[in-house]
Amino acid sequence: MSAALSHLRVLDMSRILAGPWASQTLADLGAEVIKIERPAKGDDTRAWGPPFLKDQQGRDTSETAYFLCANRGKKSLTLDIAAPAGQDIIRRLAAQSDVLIENFKVGDLARYGLSYEDLKQVNPNLIYCSITGFGQSGPFSAQAGYDFMIQGTGGLMSLTGTPDGMPGGGPQKVGVPVADLMTGMYATVAILAALTRRDRQGGGGEYIDMALFDCQLAMLSNQAQNYLISGSVPRRYGNAHPNVVPYQAFPTQDGHIIVAIGNDFQFGKFCEAAGEPAVAQDPRFLTNADRVRNRQAIVAEMERMVRRRTTQEWLEDLGPRGVPCGPINTVQQSFAHPQAVHRGMQVDIEHPANAHAKVPLVANPIRFSEHPIAYDRPPPLLGEHTRQVLHEVLGLSEGEVQTLSDAGVL
Repeated sequence: MSAALSHLRVLDMSRILAGPWASQTLADLGAEVIKIERPAKGDDTRAWGPPFLKDQQGRDTSETAYFLCANRGKKSLTLDIAAPAGQDIIRRLAAQSDVLIENFKVGDLARYGLSYEDLKQVNPNLIYCSITGFGQSGPFSAQAGYDFMIQGTGGLMSLTGTPDGMPGGGPQKVGVPVADLMTGMYATVAILAALTRRDRQGGGGEYIDMALFDCQLAMLSNQAQNYLISGSVPRRYGNAHPNVVPYQAFPTQDGHIIVAIGNDFQFGKFCEAAGEPAVAQDPRFLTNADRVRNRQAIVAEMERMVRRRTTQEWLEDLGPRGVPCGPINTVQQSFAHPQAVHRGMQVDIEHPANAHAKVPLVANPIRFSEHPIAYDRPPPLLGEHTRQVLHEVLGLSEGEVQTLSDAGVL
């Protein structure tokens, strides 16, 4: 059975995370992804360790966990694009590709004759996606953008963390690079939309301008809309919700539990479980709007009630009543969770750097019934497929490839 995107070839000139996250998603969906990397060094994240993948003797290999997380399913081709011969190879590959993804600084690839305007001359149907910190235009377009600074500049850190005036108060970044990840997902959606338009309308390429800053603002979602509607600047609520109460973590006898009550019926069910149904009838707490207005009072009541039992006791009581709740697990506990095991959220693939033992990876969350994702290509070694791609895609002879290698182009 053919994978959904098995008819596509993607030329991936991106590095670090946002671009590679998009191209890995396309690879998971079946596209052939050729990753262009710098000779000898490769993607920056190849140096972002430890931890490193270990071989069967327990020794560190050269493969970092960070690189492994975003480059499954790709072919690695090392190429010096500053060399005219390297630029020629990119043009020839672009002529036979459907998509090109890059995250160079604004204008950098134009210096090498590899901009969208240049490459659409050799492939008018090319979908060309540029990913930068602030986009291709505007007063900050020339500034580099990394996830951490984008989380701050784009408002997310003003919403994340313990409120000011409380112990540990102050802005916090999210524990994973969400600006990069969300930009990668938006880029994937944009690429697929452009491909669909191209194929349904009989051709014609597209230039896609993706900015981490734009995506960070967009993903502020309800908090951004709260501000635009009310004019009030959102503040940090820690683990609480600005619009729904009670919707946060509460201390139990032996830890914490998340109680995510989304409506008045669920609040009544919680109070029943706590043995205090009268709390749900308190005029201050009758509706969600009442509870938001009286946040401090209801949170105090919830803390008093929740502390009476252990986390597990609450989970066993609230779950059957339809009250949304859950523990706060470590990453280890999350992967050991029966649901994660059942859904196969860890996949193991043989990796050449591990003497053909398997490397554990996080599965793609997309589930297809008829054409399931196949995990049959591990993240590549640096330059692992250089000769294969040049031979099979461009038809170069062994002598031509060796000449390029001797010249330091590969």
